[in-house]
Amino acid sequence: MTLNHRSQVLADAFEAFNQRSLQLEQSYRELEQRVMQLNAELAAACSERLQQLAEKECLADRLKTLIETLPAGVLVLDAVEHVSECNRVAIEQLGEPLLGEHWPVISARAFCVQDSFGAEMSLHDGRRLNIASRRFDSAPGRILVLQDVTETHALQARLNRQQRLSAMGEMAASLAHQIRTPLSAAVLYSSHLGKDHLPTGDRARFAARLSERLGHLERLINDMLAFARGGQGGDAHFTVQELLAALQRAVEPQLQAAGAQWRVSTPIANAPLLGNQDALIGALSNLVNNSLQAKPNGAVLELRTIINGNGEIEMRLRDNGPGIPAETRARIFDPFFTTRMGGTGLGLAVVQATLRAHHGSVHLEAPATGGCEFVLCLPTALSVAELPSGQRLNYLTTAAFPRPAVCGIN
Repeated sequence: MTLNHRSQVLADAFEAFNQRSLQLEQSYRELEQRVMQLNAELAAACSERLQQLAEKECLADRLKTLIETLPAGVLVLDAVEHVSECNRVAIEQLGEPLLGEHWPVISARAFCVQDSFGAEMSLHDGRRLNIASRRFDSAPGRILVLQDVTETHALQARLNRQQRLSAMGEMAASLAHQIRTPLSAAVLYSSHLGKDHLPTGDRARFAARLSERLGHLERLINDMLAFARGGQGGDAHFTVQELLAALQRAVEPQLQAAGAQWRVSTPIANAPLLGNQDALIGALSNLVNNSLQAKPNGAVLELRTIINGNGEIEMRLRDNGPGIPAETRARIFDPFFTTRMGGTGLGLAVVQATLRAHHGSVHLEAPATGGCEFVLCLPTALSVAELPSGQRLNYLTTAAFPRPAVCGIN
């Protein structure tokens, strides 16, 4: 190889080396710019992330402050029903410990299980809490809000009493008239009985009419007292079957005297109730007597009990009477309103007051086939409203409620 040839090869090599160097330098600059760009993007992302984190921490702090200042108790439960968060009101209501505890254990410890109505539960010290539950949308678990409604119930009871007393005051003239009529008749019959030479037959007739008028006065006074008291609640425990058995014993003489048919169907015989059994029997007896008075001959009364969609015990008393005219249905629960000669006008008002005293309700339905159907709703003593749907269905269909019991009186 000649010297010139070697010089040319070396020059070509240097040229190639210089080109490669320039390319590497260009690539390095581009890489450096890309790194700078990525660093800027990363810094911006970090800054945005830190800002979002700060905003979330601020929001979390606000929520925590809000939860602490709420007048209601708040519990946050995880996926397995353990308490992960709570506020001071919840601690005051339920006592400690709460954090990390299992909710069913806390519930059994804090509440009187037998004294519950729907979503309301009673604490051992007598306070009543309304419990609202909401599951999280994007995470397992749920939040419970416990609101003390003790004072609300007390205020409502006082308001109801004031309204009843006001209604009694407004209707005093009507009451005086209703008392004066049977009282005047009783005085007249008693004056006849005072005659020395009154025939035996007339004496017996006047005595019977006197007893009838005094009985009417007694019913009127008893209804007035029951209405003024707003029904009588209570804390006795009994089952639907026990209530219906006592009701049948109470109304059996009237049913037999009228030759009425009495049919009872209850697939929930062992469903538990809490309250005043005698007061509820009195309310149901009022409805039975109304049906018998509306249909003196050939009366057929059917009483069915079920658990309705709200987890309440629903009693439906239906008859085959003439029914109640549409224009008077809105007034049937008004005190002293009656369409029957000799009626006190307080029977249905007492029924409504009794159901309200038991945290229940009553309303009238008019079947298309005629007659009347009164629907009475009462909460169960052991509420199923807070159970999950599967447990609730199991509770309503297993041994707690045996097969239907049907009885009849002809």
